[in-house]
Amino acid sequence: MKLSEVLIKPILSEKINKQTEKMNRYAFVVGRKANKLEIKKAVESFYGVQVTNVNTSVTPGKAKSRNTKAGVVSGRKPAKKKAYVTVAEGETIDLYGTV
Repeated sequence: MKLSEVLIKPILSEKINKQTEKMNRYAFVVGRKANKLEIKKAVESFYGVQVTNVNTSVTPGKAKSRNTKAGVVSGRKPAKKKAYVTVAEGETIDLYGTV
């Protein structure tokens, strides 16, 4: 798997910001087929930091439905894989850039 296909986007939420401040941990949405070693390599190469730990979780897709003029339309949201990456002490990742 290419390193550009491993990391899809960072997760920015209040919960993750608290973990970043306390434990130096960041969260990313990653490709479903990516393993922990590929995730570690991708974060280290893209952000130039030393990764100490990688935890992953897969959230299953959910069934969604909505009412339209034609009736009820049913479908599924895709499943996602998240990676929680702990960075070495004293290093940070600038996810916001120059906003």
